[in-house]
Amino acid sequence: MLRLSKLTDYAVVVLTRLEEAEEGGVTTAPVLAAATGLAEPTVSKVLKILSHAGLVEGRRGAAGGYRLTRAIAEMPLTEVITAIDGPIALTACVDNTFGLCDAEATCPVRGRWDPVNDAIRRALSGISIADLAAAPAIVPHPEVVAAE
Repeated sequence: MLRLSKLTDYAVVVLTRLEEAEEGGVTTAPVLAAATGLAEPTVSKVLKILSHAGLVEGRRGAAGGYRLTRAIAEMPLTEVITAIDGPIALTACVDNTFGLCDAEATCPVRGRWDPVNDAIRRALSGISIADLAAAPAIVPHPEVVAAE
């Protein structure tokens, strides 16, 4: 199963709350923690990682805090995933991390995951953080549709 870490999920939530902050203003980790319901140390950790990746910038001092470096509509999901979880790769051989698989030398599908991985990257890069923050479309559950 392809699954993102909780920190990536939290990063999307934090970025969304930062977008809701006053235009051009800064927001502190404690304020974001209260707004998101996440623990302050977790929010601080996420902000530090996002800052290192250039998605947010921190300001020190009495009026300090964090702010977005650009609108979340201009932030592809791939940037957040890569910042938090590292490169998007389904298998070690797609990630060019050789030597992690015992069957690497004789693998019949080695290198064939590349198109799949590329398709996933393209799909995720077409989704912005703003897309995730938008109100969800109401899609009826299949069992409800079948009952009608």
